[in-house]
Amino acid sequence: MAERVVPARVLAAERIASEAGFKKSCIPEVGRLLRLAAASKPHGVVAESGTGTGVGTAWLHSGLGAGARLLTVERDEELARRAAAVFADDERVGVLTGDWRLLERHAPFDVFFCDGGGKRDDAQRVVELLAPGGLLILDDFTPSPHWPPRFEGEVDELRLFYLTHPALNATEVLTTPTSSAVVAARRPDAT
Repeated sequence: MAERVVPARVLAAERIASEAGFKKSCIPEVGRLLRLAAASKPHGVVAESGTGTGVGTAWLHSGLGAGARLLTVERDEELARRAAAVFADDERVGVLTGDWRLLERHAPFDVFFCDGGGKRDDAQRVVELLAPGGLLILDDFTPSPHWPPRFEGEVDELRLFYLTHPALNATEVLTTPTSSAVVAARRPDAT
């Protein structure tokens, strides 16, 4: 089997995470999904909520087309500053510091990795920020063999919201045997 190459910027962001004691970085299985999503929109506007040290950002960047833009937001000033340094030489990338709603002025998004603010606190607004055909990626779910999906014995209302939203075509994909992501595309006819 061929060895999977990890992009240099991912490695740099992972080093920063290790130095900072940051433990919530994107896993490689989700990272490869992010690279695929960004590559599918070579002239798109790509966004991320929850930069952390920039690991997910770096995976998105690894699929970023020459005509695309990538905007990410992190509320922790120190993490945002350190992540921005990883992308300082690429004008296509902007690292914003503050609340996730700073992204709104740059919408609509062709790809939105909603890993921080918005995912839980304003799910409807997250959907509204997608361009027609825009891809939404939400990770950190626990697979459920049940319908409706369950987590810790209760219906997982958040996951159910995204999987059944009338403006989205959505599915859940396993990223590891114990984790999953919701991947959705905004329907072109959605209002």
